[in-house]
Amino acid sequence: MSEVNWPAVGAAGATSYAFGSLSPAAAAARLRGVDLRESGSGNPGATNAARAMGVRVGVGVGALDVAKGYAPVAYFRQYGQPCGEVAGLAATLGHVTSPLLKGRGGKGVATSLGAILAIEPLWAVPVLVGFGATFALTHQVGIGSVVGSITLVPTSLVIWRGWAGVGFAAGMSALVAYRHRKNIRAFMAERQSPTEPSELAEAV
Repeated sequence: MSEVNWPAVGAAGATSYAFGSLSPAAAAARLRGVDLRESGSGNPGATNAARAMGVRVGVGVGALDVAKGYAPVAYFRQYGQPCGEVAGLAATLGHVTSPLLKGRGGKGVATSLGAILAIEPLWAVPVLVGFGATFALTHQVGIGSVVGSITLVPTSLVIWRGWAGVGFAAGMSALVAYRHRKNIRAFMAERQSPTEPSELAEAV
């Protein structure tokens, strides 16, 4: 096992967190004079950006959010696998806890997807299949995102990138699931009381 470059790991975490905290959705909303907190779900992510400012803007925001996860991993993995994995987790954490948005960032789906694609593109296949199948059954983006993220750990055990890769998968899955905890509670409540409306499912 190669020695971990701890200074590089620290730099990867700090730099990627700062990069991930930048919010394309908030920037687009500011340029258009839209308050995303008062629009739709209030979430500063691609789904709500599309709802508030149109599909083109939403797609652009989503692409930039994916890039926020991909770029730090692609850069820092040259210093070793742990650096790349820390960069991906930190960028996603920066997205969901952005200090620029007073800690109220997005839900991390697009940014985590970018990080996954940079770490191991094959991991994204079951994630997207899990998301698509669940969305087809529930019509809820948030629940689809949770199920997709849950596939990461078993996938990392099959498409092996070491125990560090499993740790990355577990951390990313836990982060996305935690950010969707309200969606999960609303979904469970709807299953128990189908006549009562549930909270809107929001993903990114």
